[in-house]
Amino acid sequence: HVQLVESGGGSVQSGGSLNLSCVASGFTVDTYTMGWFRQAPGKEREGVAVATSHKNTIRLADSVKGRFTVSHDNAKTTLYLQMTNLEPEDTATYYCAAEDRWYFRPPLTAPEYTYWGQGTQVTVS
Repeated sequence: HVQLVESGGGSVQSGGSLNLSCVASGFTVDTYTMGWFRQAPGKEREGVAVATSHKNTIRLADSVKGRFTVSHDNAKTTLYLQMTNLEPEDTATYYCAAEDRWYFRPPLTAPEYTYWGQGTQVTVS
């Protein structure tokens, strides 16, 4: 059973930076996909950044390109999200997600992912 534990988040002023981490455990396959999603009150959950363990294919949502960076640790079990130049529109609960398969083009859509963390709040004022 895959478990995801997020850390990081908090409150910052517009233009500030925050880093999120997601530690994964329980994978029974060598290739999988992990990602960050966010959900603001009254809005649907949207994909922010995703990365595959094999070939390290990365996709970023257009709204965060140039501001956010996603990366794995060497073991590919921790996924990081470095967020810079944060805007009030980035305020949301951020969730780590994982799917125990590799995608040639990893999806940024929530239904494609089976496993989810508990979420961490990011507030930009």
